[in-house]
Amino acid sequence: MSERQELQLDQQIQSPQGSREDMISLVVALETALLPCLPARELQAIDRSPHPSHQIDVERHARDFMEAAKKLQLYFIGLQREDQPTRAEMLRKEIATMEEELKVKSEVIKNQERLIQGWRKDLTDQLDKHNTELQRV
Repeated sequence: MSERQELQLDQQIQSPQGSREDMISLVVALETALLPCLPARELQAIDRSPHPSHQIDVERHARDFMEAAKKLQLYFIGLQREDQPTRAEMLRKEIATMEEELKVKSEVIKNQERLIQGWRKDLTDQLDKHNTELQRV
């Protein structure tokens, strides 16, 4: 992996704001590190090869890939931690939910009280009506 790519990955990992472009560039860097890798059969043949330069190439590509993979993993772990709310945020959210629930229940109670008052009025009117009829008889 070139120094420029490595520097770019380090900067992206350290930036707290993870965006889609950052993730795409990390994947591209990982892909770039993977590109020179050979298929497994060829790697095995090179691994058995007596030429030391083949060994060095394979080791260098493997090292570059592992570095890119490690940085990508750290980046995703950082994103995962950002997604998890803190205890204070969780409590604030829970309090807001409870306050909303309290507001809704208070409205329901007010509506029920209005209904009860209406029924009381209807019942007292009906009672007065019956009492007036009884007094006539």
